Amino acid sequence: MSRSSLLTLDHHLLTVGNDDQLLQQLLHAINHADEIEIAVSFIRQSGLELLMPALVEAIERKAATDEPLQLRLLTSDYLGITEPTALRELCALNSDDDDINVRVFECGQQGFHMKSYIFARSHQQQLLEGTAFIGSNNISRPALTTAHEWSLRLDCQANSDSKTQQEFQHIRQQFKAIFNHPNAKPLTDAWISDYINRRQSVELNPVINSLAGEAQLSYLPNAAQIEALQALNISRKAGFLRGLVVMGTGMGKTFLAAFDAKQMNAKRVLFIAHREEILSQALNTFAKVHPKKSSGFYHGKQKDRDRNFLFASVQTLGRKSHLTHFARDAFDYVVIDEFHHASATTYQNVLNYFTPDFLLGLTATPERTDQANILALCHNNLVFERNLVHGIDTKILVPFHYYGIWDSSVDYQSIPWRNGKFDPAALEYQFATHKRAQHIFQHWQQRQQSRTLAFCMSKAHADFMANYFNQQFADSGLRAIAVYSGSAVRRNEALTMLDNGQVNVVFSIDLFNEGTDLPSIDTVMMLRPTESNIVFLQQLGRGLRRHSNKSQLVVIDFIGNHNSFFNKSAVLKLSTATMSSGAIDRPAPELGAGCRINIDPETVDFWHKLTKQLRTTAVEDYQALAAQLGHRPSATEFYIANIDDRLGKVNKQHGSWWELVARMSDDPQLTGQVNQYRDFLLHAVQTTSMNKSFKAILLEAFVELDGFRTPPTIAQLCQQSRLIIDGYPHLKQTDFASKEAMAAINDTNGNKWQSYWRKNPIHFSMQADKKTGVQWFIEKEQHFAANFAVNEQDVEPLTQMTKELVDYQLARYCNVKAIQPLNVSDKVDETEETKSAPLKIDETQSATVTPIRSATPLAAEPLAAEYATDATELPFYPNLKIACGHFKTGRDDDCEWRPVTRHQVDPKKHFLARASGNSMNGGKQPISDGDLLLLEAVSPASAGSITGKTLVIEIQDETGDNQYLLRVVEKDKQGQYWLRANNPDYEPMLATDSMRTLARLKAVLTE
Repeated sequence: MSRSSLLTLDHHLLTVGNDDQLLQQLLHAINHADEIEIAVSFIRQSGLELLMPALVEAIERKAATDEPLQLRLLTSDYLGITEPTALRELCALNSDDDDINVRVFECGQQGFHMKSYIFARSHQQQLLEGTAFIGSNNISRPALTTAHEWSLRLDCQANSDSKTQQEFQHIRQQFKAIFNHPNAKPLTDAWISDYINRRQSVELNPVINSLAGEAQLSYLPNAAQIEALQALNISRKAGFLRGLVVMGTGMGKTFLAAFDAKQMNAKRVLFIAHREEILSQALNTFAKVHPKKSSGFYHGKQKDRDRNFLFASVQTLGRKSHLTHFARDAFDYVVIDEFHHASATTYQNVLNYFTPDFLLGLTATPERTDQANILALCHNNLVFERNLVHGIDTKILVPFHYYGIWDSSVDYQSIPWRNGKFDPAALEYQFATHKRAQHIFQHWQQRQQSRTLAFCMSKAHADFMANYFNQQFADSGLRAIAVYSGSAVRRNEALTMLDNGQVNVVFSIDLFNEGTDLPSIDTVMMLRPTESNIVFLQQLGRGLRRHSNKSQLVVIDFIGNHNSFFNKSAVLKLSTATMSSGAIDRPAPELGAGCRINIDPETVDFWHKLTKQLRTTAVEDYQALAAQLGHRPSATEFYIANIDDRLGKVNKQHGSWWELVARMSDDPQLTGQVNQYRDFLLHAVQTTSMNKSFKAILLEAFVELDGFRTPPTIAQLCQQSRLIIDGYPHLKQTDFASKEAMAAINDTNGNKWQSYWRKNPIHFSMQADKKTGVQWFIEKEQHFAANFAVNEQDVEPLTQMTKELVDYQLARYCNVKAIQPLNVSDKVDETEETKSAPLKIDETQSATVTPIRSATPLAAEPLAAEYATDATELPFYPNLKIACGHFKTGRDDDCEWRPVTRHQVDPKKHFLARASGNSMNGGKQPISDGDLLLLEAVSPASAGSITGKTLVIEIQDETGDNQYLLRVVEKDKQGQYWLRANNPDYEPMLATDSMRTLARLKAVLTE
């Protein structure tokens, strides 16, 4: 019988195992059938894993395209061989419309030995073709692959003889009869839980295992996961309610979350992701670790609510209309996967709504810039970090050899660049050329291994490349295919074909960026610009998983003449010095043991030219960062990426952060909102003076309580602020260390706390702004309210804009104050505090510098062209006011640049401020009120001896504002430090533990 059916692979009617496996026949049939009927006596997890990708893709295809699909699957509880983990996964497939229906035959005293797989394609209820496999194969890995199993196939087509059609219909009728038998029960979580309780311990029964063909699988954490679990445990003990874990692609983030839920003994878990494929894989993973827990989905097509573990689409659950179906404390453990997406509004809704015992953010993003904003969403708590380098060094992942090929056939400079991306139509036009395809093919021939995945920019581009490669493959036995949503070859089918060598190259778009396990891939080609570092590393990570047939991954990346490609130099850890030496070809242990990079000289030369273009505008910085991240940068992300500037360039060139964002968004509605609330966002949030975290915490509490819409009571504001502080243990340690603050924060009835919080940030937040004279907040009938009108349609965007700036302020504050998150992966002792040391320290040490940590401006940039070339510009802080009398409040919220000559100075550590008072007006170097002081920031590495030196001392008042004093430091015989004034009219002052050194006096400048 010749093969003419879409449902069958070859002409053999009998499969026997080993080289003639039933698995390939089943996968092919699943991918092309619209009716699937399966009845087997037992299902093992190992076998279901082989079929599940094809089943899930068929269901996804039905949902996306409305293609018809009916799936009927029947198994049994015969001898307890069927594994509960497999049943949990199958239970999640059941649909409300009955198109997907899974049942279990309760055997009782009867046997159940059926093994049948039936597939059909129909049109308007008329059979086009069908095929049925009847034999000895249950669903287990050995049965579907290597075991000696016989399965006879019957094929039937619309033009088959009547006897064949009768036999096929008879098989289907018998399946229908057993599927509708009274003993065939719907598969539910309740049924599975009952089955677990009465099931025999088959993993200890060698007779049952011999029937199943294999032992029951066990799931245990790997070495990196064990470290992460320990770190998470320590973090929770330290008081953190949220935490971020960064683990490179392929290191097992989802399994880690499942293990940690078990470690927490979580009763209800919410797992959030942005793609249903990730949710399906996560449910499967959790079911393996937690077979006794019920699981379900909450997304566009299915909305389970009462499951132990719920796997939810952020696009659905992130809507407020869906969130209200759940209590805020409905889940004790929440996991946000691919957390680098979490700055989106839908994620924010979820984060702000639920109050779990612990929230875990997961991401593979390794760069500090990429982590910046998401770390703020996890209360600046980086719990554990193991990037690709760790994975390679510990042999969890394979090393890679990276080839950066100059993309000579494309002039990227001529392609329009809009909003951080190339114009797709113009890009596709230049990509689909024989010249470029030939260039790619030649380099692939030189460096490829055996299984290649290539990333393209569009369906047309993928088809073009697959056709070109197949033309070159003529008579070679090699084959390339294009795979994308709606392609002739299904995704799971392509991977199977790649695994078994039927296909050598798969050209795809974005189907394999996230959440797909591709261990056999040994070559990755990047044929399109990856403007985002995140996407670049996701694509790289597709091939890093270990596999028995590979020792390394080859990465072939085509790089063009556009500054967007320069981002890869940072990922590859290339320095300016490295890029000035021509072609690069060397081992790269900094990327992982066994890694190597090879970059064409044309690429290196181009990158080197870019490094010389040092001066950029805020717009260019914004665009570059947006391209690098793959989304609009937040204020925090921009600040971390330009940490030496602290938004100074933004303020100078555009007025404020949100004015820049509005300009770049080209959104008239956003522009109008920014214009209307500009002064509040700038003065009350973005540039407000923060010597403690109090103001930011107060504002965060205000927006979490929806304060712009419904002003909270003072009591509510105090309570919410207290809850927020609990989520920031590192701030709690540093900012609430005084006796009064500790007594208030530990008060059980809350009276002391409310009094303390009212006296500090609430009171001061209702004072008139010193810059604008505006009182931004008022107390109105015991409520804390904004002192300006907010239109109803503006409440939500204004809340989001304020929250973004609050996150920025907290990130900036932690950096300026050197308050570091507790990062257990760096082996930080959980009781250690990273904070400024008191003045009474050993003379060879020095307190940490605050607040001008690197003497860089907050609101200005140097204008070197206005000054002589022999002058060095230094930041000048007009509001700092170094007191020469008694301590005086000063601020570093404004900055200018001034030239300094005749002194060897460095803008990274020297700065300017004015003296205020006359306590130092005496001695050999008198200092008068208003003198301009040249100061050198003190750091642990540069302090040296402090005795006899004139130093700027910092102290904080009860309101949290910084105060400064200039005095000579002296040490008495008892080892105590005294602060002496040059003017004898002022008494010496004893140094206390609350004082910190800021800077030493270098000179008094004449103007």
